[in-house]
Amino acid sequence: MSKSEIEIPSSKELIERTKPYAIDDTKKSWFYTISTLILLKLALLGAFLDFHWASTILFGVLSGLLIVRFFIIYHDYLHGAILKDSWLAKVIMTIFGLYVLTPTTIWKRTHDHHHHNNSKLSNSGIGSYPLLSKTDYLALPKKQRFIYLASRHYLTIFFGYITLFILDFNVKSVILNPKVHWDSLVALVFHFASGYALYYYGGFDALFFCLTLPFLIANGMGSYLFYAQHNFPGATFNTNKNWDYARAAINSTSYLVTNPVMDWFTGNIGYHHVHHANHKIPFYKLKSAMDGLPELQHPTTTTLKIKDIVACLKLKVWDVEKGKMTGL
Repeated sequence: MSKSEIEIPSSKELIERTKPYAIDDTKKSWFYTISTLILLKLALLGAFLDFHWASTILFGVLSGLLIVRFFIIYHDYLHGAILKDSWLAKVIMTIFGLYVLTPTTIWKRTHDHHHHNNSKLSNSGIGSYPLLSKTDYLALPKKQRFIYLASRHYLTIFFGYITLFILDFNVKSVILNPKVHWDSLVALVFHFASGYALYYYGGFDALFFCLTLPFLIANGMGSYLFYAQHNFPGATFNTNKNWDYARAAINSTSYLVTNPVMDWFTGNIGYHHVHHANHKIPFYKLKSAMDGLPELQHPTTTTLKIKDIVACLKLKVWDVEKGKMTGL
């Protein structure tokens, strides 16, 4: 059966059909949480102890990938998909949010906005990358065009550690609303204090391999994954009046195909169309939901291959006449 032959259910029907998968297996959630946290701590310790230059690099890279995995666990927790009523999970996730520069107030506000506005044309950039129609982009003043393109530039994405996580999520949040986003200030202080402590006790190598490299990898990968999940050849976008929850999940969200190892490190977030169908589905049930629901089995795909990454990064605006995303 082709994608065009799949009948997209109503938004209410889609949520109802996915509900059997939106159940937390508490034991499994705790196992993945604790095991990933232990592995992350061991990887950071391995990078800090500096057994050999090769192992230090390996542990630094591994730390970055494990941060990505634990971030998906954190992300699911804030969606209420796992460990919803656990005070211990709340403590762990709150601390982790500060550690990875995504404190709960800013992440939940922006990410909830993203889920309620996925695939809507907007220049706000709240919880997502801004996307305008070609006509609206050309109507912008030159300065605003530059800002718009800069926010979608590959350097902005791949250096998300600085551009998005430090500057946008935290510095900007503290400046604009310090009373609400006070935890962004805490995250910044915690982050740079950790960097200073690593440098003081372990020198430049400890600072780079235990903090800078892992965060460059984790935040850069996270920034690109988020971009490719909603900015890919075949994605469709709409204005508010034409927006539909189910169509946004199925037609405007990609299935990012990766190998089993990357599936594990990315917490199955490649099954992103399934996640948008129902964000209460735990990350470890996304594949089962796709396998069990025909309407979720024919998404538009992308990969982490160079040609697909380039194809996604070339997309700048929504061309209304062509009905697709294009460059300029």
